Amino acid sequence: MAEDFKKRGISHNISIENRNKIMITGVTDVLSFDEEGVIANTEMGILIIKGSDMHVGKLNVDDGSLSIEGEVFSLEYTDSDSSQRSRNSFLGRIFR
Repeated sequence: MAEDFKKRGISHNISIENRNKIMITGVTDVLSFDEEGVIANTEMGILIIKGSDMHVGKLNVDDGSLSIEGEVFSLEYTDSDSSQRSRNSFLGRIFR
């Protein structure tokens, strides 16, 4: 998957400022969000951001940018292939 990403020349970056502002590029879709986290589909796989008081500030699907505000606890990538099979149960455990 990473090789495909490099071939297309799409940039995927994450910038965290003071653990409460996140800027992400290479986002193709936001799958779910609430005050406890955001799940986004990126060019590098599914990105799960857990935290508190999370708010999606800006999503621009044209250039693939996403900004999020709130206290960040963790960031985790999952493979998009395996996450599609188990997404419902996984999301159910995260956002109870």
